[in-house]
Amino acid sequence: MTPGQLLARLKKNERPAAVLLLGPEAYQRRRLKEALVAAFPEGAMTGHDLGETALAAILDDARALSLFAADRLIWILNAEGALPRVRSEEADEAESTSGDSGALAEYLRDPTPGVTLVFEAMRFDFEGDDKRKQERVRKFYAAVPDVVELRRFPVHEARQEAENLVRAGGFRIDAAALDLLVESLGADMARIAVEIEKLSLYSGNRTVGVDEVAALVPDARATTIFALVNALGRRDRTKSLEVLDTLTKEGEYLPLALAFLSTQFRMALVAREAGLKNSQQIQGHFSRLGVPMWGSRADQVSQTVTKFTKAQLESALKLIFQADRGLRDARPDDRIVMERFVLELTG
Repeated sequence: MTPGQLLARLKKNERPAAVLLLGPEAYQRRRLKEALVAAFPEGAMTGHDLGETALAAILDDARALSLFAADRLIWILNAEGALPRVRSEEADEAESTSGDSGALAEYLRDPTPGVTLVFEAMRFDFEGDDKRKQERVRKFYAAVPDVVELRRFPVHEARQEAENLVRAGGFRIDAAALDLLVESLGADMARIAVEIEKLSLYSGNRTVGVDEVAALVPDARATTIFALVNALGRRDRTKSLEVLDTLTKEGEYLPLALAFLSTQFRMALVAREAGLKNSQQIQGHFSRLGVPMWGSRADQVSQTVTKFTKAQLESALKLIFQADRGLRDARPDDRIVMERFVLELTG
């Protein structure tokens, strides 16, 4: 189940007996918590932590009839804490049918009317080493009928949601500034939402630009990196060297600039080979390929396409590779490597 599906059910006054919130994404979890709390009378929520309280005690609490509220929301933190510590595959297979897991299944066969249990399991992600651990959580809570996956936002979805928040906040922000906000915060919607709230209080009647984002948003140090990418994309040697000087003085991580630049030039080469003429065609082409692309990024790629021939784009990618290798050499002078790169690229 997606967060949106659960929100739709709550709008119809359909309250589940138990929900498992699975995954690390904090923004959607906060939205769901607000919606669940709003679906119950004021003061109806109580909380437990499975790192401190046994699941059996929480189930006893759920069965107990309250003298003050017929409807109750019981929010349970650290749902992973109920899992037994196992060392063998046999025990791992058996844990979902015994002990606390069995007690939970028995409770859910005849749950207390008006009571909703929400198990919050945010410790493990859906990929990598966490995947198997998360499967253990799923198996343990197999009796819970409604499992909501809280996956991290892809970059393009984070940007779309950020646009919605800006619109709801009633202020304006430049497209490039919004790109910077999303990418510099790693598409972390929980952090993006906080920063957008701050920007809405700051903006007044002004349009928020890149400079304001750089000044007000922690971790938006990529501002000068984006400026370097844009200047190089325009083949503006003077501006590129000025920005490089700023990057060097601020101690920025120059390989990051090369990574951004490599992506832009690769997209520009694809666009030129496909015969794309403008940013609208570029956006549509990459979207059909499954590559997230929004308007301002398409404009940047289009600008690069107009400034470089196919041969120059191929040469630029070779120069990026050489510069990246130079930055990885033992005790390189990063500034000299990058200055040589800028001069050769804009020559």
